[in-house]
Amino acid sequence: MLKQIKNFLIMTLSITIMAIGVYYFKFPNNFTFGGVTGAAVVFAKITPLSASMFSTIVNMLLLVVGFFFLGKDFAIKTTYATILLSVELLVLEKLDPLTHPLSNEPMLELIFAIALPAIASALLFYVGASSGGTDVIAMIVKKYAHVENIGMALFLTDLVMIIIACFVFDIKTALPISALYSFVGLVVKSFMIDAIIENIMLRKSIMLICDDKDVICDYITNTLEKSATYVEARGAYTGERNYIVFSTLTKKQAIELRSFIHQNKLHAFMSVMSTSEVFGKGFSSL
Repeated sequence: MLKQIKNFLIMTLSITIMAIGVYYFKFPNNFTFGGVTGAAVVFAKITPLSASMFSTIVNMLLLVVGFFFLGKDFAIKTTYATILLSVELLVLEKLDPLTHPLSNEPMLELIFAIALPAIASALLFYVGASSGGTDVIAMIVKKYAHVENIGMALFLTDLVMIIIACFVFDIKTALPISALYSFVGLVVKSFMIDAIIENIMLRKSIMLICDDKDVICDYITNTLEKSATYVEARGAYTGERNYIVFSTLTKKQAIELRSFIHQNKLHAFMSVMSTSEVFGKGFSSL
């Protein structure tokens, strides 16, 4: 229950960050990277629907697709995220109507239009959800087409919006400004999402060589609440018997283990390696 509450709090914060980035920096500048909100910028120019209303309608349709292809748990989380995003965009549209960009610095606004939704999307993917729209399509592509990174899947599904934008907006505006900025934004956003997810998922693979395994293993299992594996070994130079202890910890736990060994003046050699792909009990499922 606590984990579910934590996930929904993360989702709520993520959607709020995304709504701010989309409404204040993406919509006014006609940046078309990023799925349904990108499509909304395009279709708001050629249909009577506002960008926020278009996002709401298409997101609801894609939720049905996500339910059948990605499962019930994903659908529930994405439904919550999608409805919240649509509501927040509609509220912002009513409370603070925008007719032009916030500044005359399109590159600065592009940075915020990339960074805020990218951070939000990465957090959503981390808890097994999405903001709906083409994020749903990207996750289906990743699952069934065996695309390794979600960022690449997003790049493939969103690229078409930039091409459409070139035909919708004025050619002098679309090609040198909107489309080029949008293409840069799409590429940077894809890499940024993967980088953020990798950093969130980063774990530390620990190898310890020590002569007293019991104290260290006891600390790992009882205090850090992780597990460890040890094997007997002999030093090549001294020939003395010692132990090699293997464990995988979070970044915080690795720092705590290092401090424990230092504070207790334990005779140990510690090697730490970073890894973002850890599967098994206590970590991601296979």
